[in-house]
Order: sequence, then C-alpha cells, then structure tokens
Amino acid sequence: MSVSKKRNTARRIVDAAMTVVLLFLMAYQVTGEAAHEWIGVSMTILVIVHQILNRRWYSALFKGRYNPYRSLTTVLNILLVLCFAMTAFCGMSMSGYAVPFMYGLAPVSFVRRMHLSMSHWAFVLMGLHLGMHIPAMTAGLKWSDRTRNMLTGLSTLAAGLGLYLFIRNGMPDYLFFRVPFAFLDYDKAAVLVIVENLLMLSTWVLIGARAAQVCRIAGRLAASK
Repeated sequence: MSVSKKRNTARRIVDAAMTVVLLFLMAYQVTGEAAHEWIGVSMTILVIVHQILNRRWYSALFKGRYNPYRSLTTVLNILLVLCFAMTAFCGMSMSGYAVPFMYGLAPVSFVRRMHLSMSHWAFVLMGLHLGMHIPAMTAGLKWSDRTRNMLTGLSTLAAGLGLYLFIRNGMPDYLFFRVPFAFLDYDKAAVLVIVENLLMLSTWVLIGARAAQVCRIAGRLAASK
C-alpha cells in the first residue's frame, strides 16, 4: 500500500472515530459530566491527529485554482476547526474532572453559553463535512438502480426525521445563543438518545452530499465553457 493510500485510510479511520465520539459527546444526559469531559479530551486529541494527517492540505491552501467544491470544503473545514477549538477551550475552562487546572481561564458565564453554541455548530459542520466526502468515497461502488433508489429513499427518510428531531429538540436555540442551558431528557433511554443524534447528524450529512454533487456539476459546467 502506497503512502498516500495509507494516509487516506488513516484519515477515514480518524473520521469514523470522530463521528462515533461526537455522537456520545452530544449525549451528555447518557454519559454524565465526568465521562463527557474525558470524551471531550478524546475528541480534542482526534481533531489534532486529523489536522496532522491533513498537513498537506494546509500547505496547499493558497495554491492552485478554487472550483466550487474546493471553495466550499475549504470554508467548511476552517469553520469546523474553529468551532472544535472554541468548544474545546470553553469546555476545558469549565472542567472539574479532566483538566481542572484550566477551570476559570475565561468567565464561566461566557464559556458556558459559547460551549453550548459552538458544540452544536461543530455537530452541524461535522455532518456537512462528512457529507461532502460521500460522493467521492462511493464513486467506485457499482450499485443497481434498485439499490441506489432504495438507499436514496432511506437516507432521505432518515434525514427528514432527523430534521424534525433537530427542530423539536431545540437545536436552533442552542446554535443562536437563544438559551443559556441545554434542556435534556434524562429519562430517555441511552440507545434512543444515540439513535436520535445519529438521525440528526444524517440530516446534515445528506445536505453535505447534495451540496457536493451540485458543486461537482457546477465545476464541470464552468470547465466546459
């Protein structure tokens, strides 16, 4: 296996690990505060590893031409890194278990609301980021029309249900600083919490995948002129 293939495989493994960790990070009512902090530390480490694996992407950031796909993925990646960084800093500034020596680095009243908002923006951006890569990852797969239609229908159904849950659970309020605290159902079964998080993530994955397809088409049309 070539170095580039090994690097791509490592990136996909890290992406998969980040996705799983993200689902549990968004399930605070399941993990509790102490575990939530340590899961957050794990996510921070994975994000750092991901950036190291993507160092070539950063070195080419201001080089070459920018088509619609590259432009959108660049914006998403930068916003995602900033959201992860802010979420981690705010979380550590409130830490009472994982890194208690960082408690109080910034006013708790500020970092609590910022952590709530940035973590949910990271959730949305992570879904879009994953979705943008799906067309390229599945391009080599040979599916029949029946299978493709079935998968399209199932993904659309999951995304629609996820969007309903996203709105019902008050996620837009967290994104736009409308409330200072998360309103969580501690009586809900742990499996149901994770499944709901997965469905909500699938909404943004589908949107990202569709955006990638539109960008690819726009790029081909621009190149043909």
